Amino acid sequence: MSTVRAKRSHARGILSERRALRRSSSPEPLTGQAYRLLEEQIVTLRIAPGEVLSEYALAEQLGLGRTPIREALQRLAGEGLVVILPRKGILVTETDARKQLLVLEVRRELERLMCRAAAVRATLEQRTRLREIATGMDHASRNNDDMAFMRLDRDLNQLIVEAAHNEYAARAMRSLQGLFRRFWYLHYKEAADLPLCARLHAAQARAIADGGPDKAGKACDALMDYVENFTRATASG
Repeated sequence: MSTVRAKRSHARGILSERRALRRSSSPEPLTGQAYRLLEEQIVTLRIAPGEVLSEYALAEQLGLGRTPIREALQRLAGEGLVVILPRKGILVTETDARKQLLVLEVRRELERLMCRAAAVRATLEQRTRLREIATGMDHASRNNDDMAFMRLDRDLNQLIVEAAHNEYAARAMRSLQGLFRRFWYLHYKEAADLPLCARLHAAQARAIADGGPDKAGKACDALMDYVENFTRATASG
């Protein structure tokens, strides 16, 4: 893709996401909007690993103030997606396939814990939203829609964290999710089966919504088995 076409695609993605935020019945605070927009751009490689960013340029690009941009960047730094270099700028971190296997060791255990807890503790509203996400994942699977999948994956991750009601596990999980989402997006075209991955996410969401911790744990293990196979295939490639 040419530089001009890439920039146009980049801009269309930002506009699409901002329109979706404006249409929401419960608009996010500005910091939440800044985080969502920046996280998606980093995870989907529209902002590339190794790129140096500035608060001023990001504020101009996204049409948001520098304070929400700064707060969003601090959150992204806590998740390992950027490194803030005082008086130099913000560096987007690199990816490493072999390190992702270490990330996965931790994620597998945390995700199982949180899925089982969410199956027990989720509210009725959260269970309804889980089923909506599952339906969306089914649609993404049928249409091989990577951007729909990525956005639903982000929403599902956040919902599981909230429904588990375990702030300590939540802190650890948030530090892993963005790193793995970006790694998956970087390599999925060469090593992943997106429709299958979306179906496994749908099964996970429905198992949690149904309220059985054992069923939720098994659905989580099935997804993590797939993710591990994908990661190993990428690391050995």
